[in-house]
Amino acid sequence: MKQNIHPKWNSQTTVTCSCGNTFTTGSVLDAIQVEVCSLCHPFYTGKMKFIDLQGRVDRFINKRAAAQKTVYVSKKKKKSEKKEDHVSLKDMLSKGKKNLTPDSADTKTVSAK
Repeated sequence: MKQNIHPKWNSQTTVTCSCGNTFTTGSVLDAIQVEVCSLCHPFYTGKMKFIDLQGRVDRFINKRAAAQKTVYVSKKKKKSEKKEDHVSLKDMLSKGKKNLTPDSADTKTVSAK
């Protein structure tokens, strides 16, 4: 086994919970901070406790409120608006016929020989 590659093992590492509970264990760290321990975890205590890590619930509520404020337009409405702007070939030809005058009409006269 190689020498001096393994971390130092501390047999008396202090673990401190956010509820104030402390206990000792073995670890490579000198001190450990935890959010939940066996004295405050709902599974072990049988009591419901609301645990919000890093404001996740608040961020979710803010996102939901912002989403309710925005107005969404369905794709069907967008497509129908585009169809109104689109002019069909039939409409273009009918407008072209109305714009033609008898003077500007291209007519050929057939002469009898």
